[in-house]
Amino acid sequence: MINRRLLLSGAGALMARTLLFSQAQGGRKVVLQRDLPDVDVKDWSITAVELTYAPGESSAAHRHPGITIVYVLEGEIRSQVGEGPETTYTAGQMFLETPNQLHGVSRNASDSQPAKFLAMLLAPKGKPLTTPA
Repeated sequence: MINRRLLLSGAGALMARTLLFSQAQGGRKVVLQRDLPDVDVKDWSITAVELTYAPGESSAAHRHPGITIVYVLEGEIRSQVGEGPETTYTAGQMFLETPNQLHGVSRNASDSQPAKFLAMLLAPKGKPLTTPA
């Protein structure tokens, strides 16, 4: 069984470069800290996808089979995950989705500016990375 530490080190390596360039000042800045669900990540893989929402664009409610870590690169993303509140995330902020959690709202918060984010999807190999809700 692969433990959480190994899982996080893989995701951390992919995010390290992004986080280093996003910091305006030197030093360490914690951007996200959350407990992870107890999952067995044997035969899982990680896929990093850069997505851009045009002004006002959104995606339909959906779920991911694994853990999804989202980092906002530009603009503002409006999101609601699980039972949490609908929240606006700005450049440099992150959020996390746990396995099969409902991502009910995912949209560009602006009607005039694009928004770009990096989604890192850790999921069982061979499963679709996104399914409709």
